[in-house]
Amino acid sequence: MNRRQFISRTSAAGFAVAAPMILPVRLFGASAPSNKITLGFIGMGGQGIQKNLITFLGIEDAKVVAVCDAFIRKTENAQSIVNEHYGNTDCKGYQDFRYILNDPAIDAVVISTPDHWHVPMSLMALETGKDVFCEKPTLSINEGRVLADAFAKTDKLFQAGLEDRSTVHFHKMVEWVKNGAIGDLEQVIVHMPGGNDHALQAPIDPPEDLDWNLWQGPAPYHPFTKSRTGGGHWRHISMYSKGAITDMGAHLIDTAQIGVNDPDVCPIEVSGTGQIPVGRMSDVPISYDLTYKYGNGVEMKVKNGSMGGWDPEACYLEFKGSKGWIRRQGWTGGLEASDRKILRTRYAPNESKHFPLPKSEHHEFIDCFKSRKRPTYPALDLHDLSTTCLMGVHAIELGRKLRWDPKKEQFINDKEANALRFRPPARDWEKGT
Repeated sequence: MNRRQFISRTSAAGFAVAAPMILPVRLFGASAPSNKITLGFIGMGGQGIQKNLITFLGIEDAKVVAVCDAFIRKTENAQSIVNEHYGNTDCKGYQDFRYILNDPAIDAVVISTPDHWHVPMSLMALETGKDVFCEKPTLSINEGRVLADAFAKTDKLFQAGLEDRSTVHFHKMVEWVKNGAIGDLEQVIVHMPGGNDHALQAPIDPPEDLDWNLWQGPAPYHPFTKSRTGGGHWRHISMYSKGAITDMGAHLIDTAQIGVNDPDVCPIEVSGTGQIPVGRMSDVPISYDLTYKYGNGVEMKVKNGSMGGWDPEACYLEFKGSKGWIRRQGWTGGLEASDRKILRTRYAPNESKHFPLPKSEHHEFIDCFKSRKRPTYPALDLHDLSTTCLMGVHAIELGRKLRWDPKKEQFINDKEANALRFRPPARDWEKGT
């Protein structure tokens, strides 16, 4: 639906927004008395608050004016944090995110929801004329292409909430690789944490402060269960996420793929093994051992280290070349190389074959809002990264090697694999059915 239809439908449903107290910056121009960029936040869990909200509150040119979560208690918590920061009671709090999308006082939205909402909510925000900062990854390959195409047709910004491209250690690793410090790149090794195996639970009534219909949104309906929405359990349920490969892979595989530097970006083949629990709440790969091959001849091996979810020490990234190697052990570990001279190598800006180290994703989003320049991590890049991660998930699901055509963006001679590029038809969540 277009923007006019969206506003009409939400207003008719009782979602009309009161006259704004803060006018958006786009109405004023460079001579505005206030150049604050107004932000509305959707999804106030751990990432939404600790990473995104807290960081944006510290950016002078940004102004948080509204927060929202399907859990009212999370909305209220975020609202208190914002009001305490600004020393007032101006921050609006909602349970239904459509209030934020339909509010003309808001310039941009920050989406920190579970994965199944990332693309649908970003597209809805685009339809209402807002720039978007959204967490990663996409839930399916096809919806990533839809997202990239939609933003490419407009002047609106999409910035993925992923910090690795602005992390100096990962940036330097890629720069050395691209500039030939280890010779011709031959192989990349990526180790990440495995997933969690969660047991089935009996349905119960949702908490009184939760709008279960909105939390599920376009996902297939499922009765509420005790830990379904908490503790990261949703990351191991395929209707909401695809597990550790897409979660942690959105970090380390991104850096690896930038270093591979293939003209077609995505690999042409993936094979491997993994464990998907049967008869459990978890129904995504919780262990994995994958081998990707790129069109330029580079091989990438991706496997889990420890099991049980987030473990910073289980993260490992190594680039192997014809003349040496570079690696990083642990999420915050230092850099090692076959020759320490590599670690001391520096390149002038006009000599480096890698893009300059960008600001953090939050600061860059605000700068790009003002300059209207392309961010370091746009929708197309998120799509390419998610495609690579999801290829591995589908290879494990089908139990066979998959070949990929990066230009056509489809699996070669594999009808079953190509069907997995699409998510199930969206539930009519607006009617609650």
